[in-house]
Amino acid sequence: MFVTESMKTDLVTIGPKATLDQARLLMQEKNIRHLPVIDEHEKLLGIISDRDMRSAQPSSLLGAEEYETIFAQVMGRRVEEIMTRDPLTISVFYTLQDTLLVMQQRKVGALPVVDEEGRLKGIMSTRDLLRAFVNIMGIGEPGTLLCILVKEQAGQMKKIIDIITEENVSLGSVLVARYWDQDKRAVFPYLMTTNVVTIKEKLLDQGFELLDPMTWYIDQLPQKRS
Repeated sequence: MFVTESMKTDLVTIGPKATLDQARLLMQEKNIRHLPVIDEHEKLLGIISDRDMRSAQPSSLLGAEEYETIFAQVMGRRVEEIMTRDPLTISVFYTLQDTLLVMQQRKVGALPVVDEEGRLKGIMSTRDLLRAFVNIMGIGEPGTLLCILVKEQAGQMKKIIDIITEENVSLGSVLVARYWDQDKRAVFPYLMTTNVVTIKEKLLDQGFELLDPMTWYIDQLPQKRS
């Protein structure tokens, strides 16, 4: 799935010549943390964040009168003076997986989405990304998450899918994680039902090992040294 299907397109933007006070009021009014700066052709010039705004403000250690004086001076400066120029962006052709990797590697909470001409088309935030994955995985619907340990060999996934479909149960999603034991993986099917007794019995009969998903997660956490 491409980011264009999940990104925000009803964007709030500002021009580079606007004042910081205009940017501050706009961010407060729209309750946003990232404000793209664009030119008259909608090309992305930079981005200003709530962190940038806080950094530009005078120290709270100043006296009230001095603080107000400096604050008024700062708020009269232009957006282009403190914006992040040439910010990290992603293409409209990026997938959700591409975007997730970029956010994780670069430790950013939002990414402007631009076309081949550098025109701003949307913004993808971590919240948008989470919403998209919830939709893809089907976990917004009532169901049950199983954790199945399988051998690292061909045909294991087909056996699991066959058992599930034999019971006329729909799959919301299937995730596969590397397990720490040699030659094993953990498979996490999300089943669109809460009645999984028969499916569990059939999986056990086929020699699969079932774990509680939370138990598996806890086992993967780094162990504290005594």
